[in-house]
Amino acid sequence: MSTGLSAVGSPFKRVDATAKVTGRARYTDDCIMPGMRYAKYVRSPIAHGYVSTIDTRAALALPGVDAIFTFQDVPDVCFPTAGHAWSLEPAKRDVADRRLLTRHVRHFGDGVAIVVARDALTAEKAAALVEVSYEELPVITAAEQALASDAAAIHPGGNLLRHSEILANEPQEAIAAADLQQHASFQTPVIQHCHMEGVTCFAYMEQPDHIVIVSSTQIPQIVRRTVAQALELPWSNVRVIKPYIGGGFGNKQDVLEEPMAAFLTLKLGGAPVKVELSREECFFASRTRHAFSVDAELGMNRDGHLTGYRLNVLSNTGAYASHGHSIASAGANKISYLYPRSAFGFDATTFYSNLPAAGAMRGYGAPQVVYALECLVDDAAAELGLDPVDVRLLNVARSGDVNPVNHKTIYSAGLIECLRKGRELFEWDARKAECVNQTGDIRRGVGVACFSYGSNTYPVGVEIAGARLLLNQDGTVNLQIGATEIGQGSDTVFAQMAAETLDIPFEHIRVISTQDTDVTAFDPGAFASRQSYVAAPAVRQAAAELRGKILAHASVMTHKPVWSLTLLNGNVVLESCPEEVVMSVGDVSMHAYYHQEIGGQLLAEVSHKTTSNPPAFGCTFVDVSVDIPLCKVTINRIINLHDSGRILNPQLAEGQVHGGMGMGIGWTLFEEMIIDAKSGVVRNPNLLDYKFPTILDLPDLECAFVETYEPQSAYGHKALGEPPIISPAPAIRNAIRMATGVAINTLPMTPKTLYREFVQAGLIGE
Repeated sequence: MSTGLSAVGSPFKRVDATAKVTGRARYTDDCIMPGMRYAKYVRSPIAHGYVSTIDTRAALALPGVDAIFTFQDVPDVCFPTAGHAWSLEPAKRDVADRRLLTRHVRHFGDGVAIVVARDALTAEKAAALVEVSYEELPVITAAEQALASDAAAIHPGGNLLRHSEILANEPQEAIAAADLQQHASFQTPVIQHCHMEGVTCFAYMEQPDHIVIVSSTQIPQIVRRTVAQALELPWSNVRVIKPYIGGGFGNKQDVLEEPMAAFLTLKLGGAPVKVELSREECFFASRTRHAFSVDAELGMNRDGHLTGYRLNVLSNTGAYASHGHSIASAGANKISYLYPRSAFGFDATTFYSNLPAAGAMRGYGAPQVVYALECLVDDAAAELGLDPVDVRLLNVARSGDVNPVNHKTIYSAGLIECLRKGRELFEWDARKAECVNQTGDIRRGVGVACFSYGSNTYPVGVEIAGARLLLNQDGTVNLQIGATEIGQGSDTVFAQMAAETLDIPFEHIRVISTQDTDVTAFDPGAFASRQSYVAAPAVRQAAAELRGKILAHASVMTHKPVWSLTLLNGNVVLESCPEEVVMSVGDVSMHAYYHQEIGGQLLAEVSHKTTSNPPAFGCTFVDVSVDIPLCKVTINRIINLHDSGRILNPQLAEGQVHGGMGMGIGWTLFEEMIIDAKSGVVRNPNLLDYKFPTILDLPDLECAFVETYEPQSAYGHKALGEPPIISPAPAIRNAIRMATGVAINTLPMTPKTLYREFVQAGLIGE
């Protein structure tokens, strides 16, 4: 056996760090092409209605305008946009309800025409010259309007997108039999992802029947398929290239502007055409987080045992389905691991409205439902006079538990250890004791909340990943991976995996970060906290195969049996005497490449399907001060603790947790898209009026890990990318309730919300 270094688990620097901090990394907007055309949408100023007339003559007369296309000019094809792998079962496919341009306007800013010009400014000027008149329809923004029997139909099938129910172990009976029945309703807002790089792509044709798209996307393979469907082309006629990407957080897990760019280059004879959304357009014309209304109830006995709980969810998907009902149903599937010994009920309805289309966003439904559940658990503990940490220690998942919904065994569960470790690090008992019997304008509170989260989409979606390893002449290895690096650090951990299995230095692995659907091994993309888990078996198998080929060729070169050789830190050594170097991997490679009769290029490629999906767990502890007259919350201390199995790279893992915590704090205390309930107009589609926390607005962020070993995993690890955002919101809310006695069930908890709640509670006057 090799006694080489362990690359997995070490804090290696990101493989893309230098390129990004020096500005050498090339993003979509850096890939300029000669003769580029620029497109600009003509967007609806109303949220619901039909185009009556459209006049493009003045715009077409503007010098520099190449073409204008309206809803009358695009293919009469509806296509889906959600970033899910294709399903062979039609019933499981995403809803196809989007056209390139529309006559039936369904949200503020919906696209009715598009201008193509020689420069971006001319395109913008021309778009403003297109004259459009509308026949307005009633604007629907809330569930009671959308689901009313006489509601105007936003789509031909009506406004109910889908309803589903999940029941395990008779939740209503379990709740009714408990000593305490706790009930509350919760509201979460529409928010935007606010990734640094906006939505941008361009398309061109290098062959008569082959469209090339360069895009800032999380899902290049899905973009390829969807563009082909939208334009009724063979899938192989579309090539998608993903260069470096400046963040997505789920927004770019949708097919956004790529079909339009492809359509325009087809119409313009293959000329390169760029479609780029302004920051304002990103707010109302890309995707948002679903607003949830959750009616929740649970039963708890006097000793703290949770007998059962049920959540009734209304999910507002906005004008188009996008990821639609899968957001609500995914939230149900993720939380079912958290309290697996309790009865479970989840009733969900997703409906269309005239809000901007909602899609995937970090956490994928879990933040909304965990907020409701973990607030309600805390309220029940308070009602019974029990410590909220003790209640969770009594009820949370343990190794060996079985998920009551899917009947899967939980093999690794470190949540109890997370709670115990957090209790100690945070000094929970001492801090909690300091928060009793408070008076005055400024009061302190502490809060805790837990989460569970899956490591991919199986069995709802197919989980396939591919990896290709190629040995260079100098003994270094190129790793080409289908999984998309979008800033989360996946390229780095894949290099660590390959280095560990091959037993060559980490620095000798070069990751080809650009995905190209004509070249790169297939992978659906970056979403569902899946990539490190799902791609790991492909990387490991490919590395093991390449390792075997290296040793087999070394055996031919040395006339030693292959079983007597092994690899150690980039060298071929004797298995029985590892300190004796036989030759370097570079020596093997040169011989394989250039010997006149023996060998060949040494490479390995593996495509692998994953059929396991272990849950990750964790919790948040927080200490807050609430200034009641100012309706202001200050976070004094906050810490996340995570069970993500074996930690692949501690430095990157900490960065992931800090980023997720920051987003969770933003969702809790700052962020909200303000949309007029009557008109559907977005009032704050910019980074001046839409408030999210900068580094100066955040407290010191702390995190710690409880390392378990997941036996179903190639390297013992589980999900980490999305979980850090989930539990800060309920923990902060629970701390505010402890401080003030007011249970605030509406996010975000801005001064506006706190003022309303404090007035109603009598803490302050109007």
